[in-house]
Amino acid sequence: MNKKILRISAIALLFAMHGMAQEQKPNPLEEVVILDSKFALPKEKSGKVIVSITAADLKKKQGQSLASILSTVAGVEINGNQSRNGKDLGVYLRGGRGHQVLILIDGVPVTDASGINLSYDLRLLPVEQIESIEIMKGAASTLYGSGAATGVISITLKKATNQKIAANVHMDMGTQMVAKQKDYSVNDFNQGFGLHGKIQKINYFASLNSTETTGISEAKPRLNQTPFEEDRFSRVNSLVKVGFVPNQKLSFDFFANYDKMKNEFDSGSFADNPNNFGTSEQYRVGVTPKYRYNKGELVLQTSANLMDRSLFNFGSFSYYRSRSVNADAFNKYKINNQVVVITGAQFQFHEMSNKSDYSVIPTELAKFNMIDPYATGVYNSDFGFNLNAGTRLNVHSKYGTNLVFNVNPSYSLGSLPLKVLASYSTAFVAPSLYQLYSSYGDLDLSPEEDATVELGFEASFLDKKATLSSVAFLREETNAIGFDLMTYKYFNVAGINKARGVETMISYAWSDRATIHANYTFTELEKQSRILNPKHKANLELAFQASSRLNLAASYQFVSDRYLEYTTYPAPAYAPVLNTAILEDYQLVNMNLRYELIKNRMHVFAAANNILDKDFVESRGFSTRGRNIKAGLTILL
Repeated sequence: MNKKILRISAIALLFAMHGMAQEQKPNPLEEVVILDSKFALPKEKSGKVIVSITAADLKKKQGQSLASILSTVAGVEINGNQSRNGKDLGVYLRGGRGHQVLILIDGVPVTDASGINLSYDLRLLPVEQIESIEIMKGAASTLYGSGAATGVISITLKKATNQKIAANVHMDMGTQMVAKQKDYSVNDFNQGFGLHGKIQKINYFASLNSTETTGISEAKPRLNQTPFEEDRFSRVNSLVKVGFVPNQKLSFDFFANYDKMKNEFDSGSFADNPNNFGTSEQYRVGVTPKYRYNKGELVLQTSANLMDRSLFNFGSFSYYRSRSVNADAFNKYKINNQVVVITGAQFQFHEMSNKSDYSVIPTELAKFNMIDPYATGVYNSDFGFNLNAGTRLNVHSKYGTNLVFNVNPSYSLGSLPLKVLASYSTAFVAPSLYQLYSSYGDLDLSPEEDATVELGFEASFLDKKATLSSVAFLREETNAIGFDLMTYKYFNVAGINKARGVETMISYAWSDRATIHANYTFTELEKQSRILNPKHKANLELAFQASSRLNLAASYQFVSDRYLEYTTYPAPAYAPVLNTAILEDYQLVNMNLRYELIKNRMHVFAAANNILDKDFVESRGFSTRGRNIKAGLTILL
């Protein structure tokens, strides 16, 4: 699709529809969380400290990518978020690897079955389509199945308002350069528009977004080396959601989306390559019927995902195709005012194929499925004690049956107010299809088993103007899956791998206009295993509502030293050497400004990232963004 046509279309839509409708003011959000039980639960009755990033929070962070926003959450590290736009991303929760983190979009699990770790590529999702985010850390396999060993990131996409018809247009542009560079050319473009509304019993939402970025090479040249060529990144995202509510008890939600991404990349650390590129095309469809009855609700979430990827690397093409099907039927039944039971069964099917000059993986070979019945009980007493406990039986077509469970008690002392919590959870993570069937794989790999214990508290004080929470955790991994840099094979790491840490968050409403948010994360890994996870990380954010139309925000982030293992290839080239390195700590200062030019109709924003222009290393041998500026405009019609 021609990106210039999309940009012109967005402007045309803006002026054609100007004055059609007013933006509906959002209703105040209730203090509820979803992830803990799959249904709305009052936050004070939840046994977890769940981080919510609301629509209002996202407005204050305009100009930042999804990866950068997630990386400010305690316990979350998204490696690659400070590199050039389009760099592959490593998602780590509590020091866990990408295959231990489950990502949900509108409650539906998303994955690429042809990927190395059976994980989801966050580069496919533009932040402009997102309404809100919830992050729950700790093993959650009881409710969400294999892949939720260290936590769940649940992303809710935007949806229709109650107007008959409404629209929005957004455009922004910015610089894209490394530190100490003085070229302020505009190299980052992002634009899109949406149409949504409600007509009687039908609601609808449709959006189209486009991103184009250049200006930075993925690989970083060594000192005194000729500058590398710039690597481009482009993405187009389309989404359609339709809801049908025939009566108060029954509803249907349909969705379909198409995402396309093209990304140029280099040959690794300090190694340029002007020819390498990769493409990804994703098709997702699904429907979620819900039936509400006197004492509960029955939900069926179904989805199908098709992913086509191609890589042109070192003069040769590789083609990947994957298909995933998910069906999760669950029922909430309210026994009385204190006890709720959630029962369900989930079916997942994954298959992949790969074709290249070096290997072929046929679809008939690389596939597996899982059928998991599960049950969870939630008890909320009238004297402050709460209990969430459940179990799931993973029935895997290759690995047989595996039982996981969780026990999560908490106690609220309303007079203080203080909530103390504890949990013990287990998880089962099957190897990916790539780890089993590729030329680097091993069919004898065992599934990874995890157990996590956590203890913490959440308190509010100063007339609820301030909140403080702190959680300590210990996770033990058995049969963790590693990659041998000498033999180039996946293997099960011997013994028990431990990760421990503490996550502390504090918020303070200085006044009606000023708020302070801060968090600190300590994470220690017994076996680092090439995970670029900092031992210490801290974030501080100051938000100030200067007037009814002007909002200012400033943030600070500290990331400590990180340990890295990497290989070099001295002569002869067939004798690689394993090396270790320490990537030094770095600090970032960012600022955002948002101003309503026309109340509830038009606003502008400006964002400055890495204001101090710090030159640091996020990933060894790869470029890191320096000081960059972005500005944009959003119009609601």
